[in-house]
Amino acid sequence: MAEHGGAAEAATLEFTPTWIVAAVCSLIVCISLFAERCLHYLGKTLMKKNQKPLYEALLKVKEELMLLGFISLLLTVFQGKIQRTCIPPGWTDHMLPCQRVKDRAGEVNATKHFVTTQVLGRIGRRLLSGGGAEAELCQKKGKVPLLSLEAIHQLHIFIFVLAITHVIFSASTMLLGGAKIHQWKLWEDEIQKDAVGKGRSRPAVTRVHQFEFIKDHFKGIGKDSIILSWLHSFVKQFYGSVSKSDYRTMRLGFIMTHCSTNPKFDFHKYMVRVLESDFKKVVGISWYLWVFVVIFLLVNVNGWHTYFWIAFLPLLLLLAVGTKLEHVIAQLAHDVAEKNSAIEGDLVVKPSDDHFWLGQPKIVLYLIHFILFQNAFEIAFFFWILSTYGFNSCIMGQVGFIVPRLVIGVVIQLLCSYSTMPLYAVVTQMGSFYKKEIFNDHVQHGVLEWAQKVKMRKGVKEGAAAGVAGPANGGDSTAGLSVKIEMMKRAAREDNDAGESIE
Repeated sequence: MAEHGGAAEAATLEFTPTWIVAAVCSLIVCISLFAERCLHYLGKTLMKKNQKPLYEALLKVKEELMLLGFISLLLTVFQGKIQRTCIPPGWTDHMLPCQRVKDRAGEVNATKHFVTTQVLGRIGRRLLSGGGAEAELCQKKGKVPLLSLEAIHQLHIFIFVLAITHVIFSASTMLLGGAKIHQWKLWEDEIQKDAVGKGRSRPAVTRVHQFEFIKDHFKGIGKDSIILSWLHSFVKQFYGSVSKSDYRTMRLGFIMTHCSTNPKFDFHKYMVRVLESDFKKVVGISWYLWVFVVIFLLVNVNGWHTYFWIAFLPLLLLLAVGTKLEHVIAQLAHDVAEKNSAIEGDLVVKPSDDHFWLGQPKIVLYLIHFILFQNAFEIAFFFWILSTYGFNSCIMGQVGFIVPRLVIGVVIQLLCSYSTMPLYAVVTQMGSFYKKEIFNDHVQHGVLEWAQKVKMRKGVKEGAAAGVAGPANGGDSTAGLSVKIEMMKRAAREDNDAGESIE
């Protein structure tokens, strides 16, 4: 009894040597400060390089880390209250992630052991394993705690693993997607050089079916069969998702539709800015993603193999998104080929929202957001089980379930980052509206400030000229710019609405 009492005393902070407390706290503080300084200097570097969208994405990641830390803090603060919340033992017999040892052996001895309910609990763990006085309080009432101290500790580990995995996967998505789009810079430079030479010569008349873009998407596979067209789009996302002819044609279609007065518009830089802006939205963890997490934890019941089957959901969605984006390119080719037999000059496609699901290109971004988060969540779940329960845990399942799941996770991350995200960046420019990233930051600020001043001067002039016939001076000269400003404001509002919907 004396030894037991001494052990109980040593377990509290009152009877723990001060050098141990100081050493542990120092280590935790140093690690936290190191991580915080790294994020701080990364943010300063991004701002120096004028990478404002990436800097905002970094702030978004820091917000998500703070949210996960706050959730972990709430678990710590209320762990005593959770343990003092007692429930009948029979409530813990249903929807278990693992079958209990006594159930498998056919031994029912509820009076000896109360196995606590654990969100992702461990097999055969005794009720008082780290339970403390709160667990004894429930035992005296003939009940069990809502969560054991061990289960709460394991939830802390899960939150930590989820945060680290989400950050790593988000960074890899941006690096791989940026690397893919960076390769298109050579195409942009080549197109700019060719434009200088073509400007001096008269455009020739060319049959539509002689264009490489039409050959790839209309003349041949998919010309007469919708099924073959969709099948071709499905296969193309795995190799050369965006070819040089695709890039050239979509670039020209965008410029002729949205900025025809600037044929030297750098479409590549615009796409980079758009990708960075979209990345800021993708790295967040929105409310509907938390709903998915809760549903997954609820249905992760022994025998359902939820952890295995749920892995196919992001894969199927990713393949559907990639196929749809490729099919949008095919539809652009079909529209031109069906309406024209010959074209003077370059092939020009007509961007339209009608090519996208429900006429909303931003739906694709929602799906990519869900795909990347779910994949990161499932990989984090795997590493958490591996570090907490070991490779042979019942939650982990058989090797036949584990290996395919890991392969699917790697395929999803690589395919989405290196193929689907860049494909999305260029294809969604084929919508009816452009995004506010078409303007540089200083141009946006300058034009909007100028618009406010013009509006104020116009109001003053109208007030002063009340009762005087004739329009205010300068009204006609500013009409064109006013239209452009309104277009820019509309694009900015649509982009902000999309961001608010995702968040």
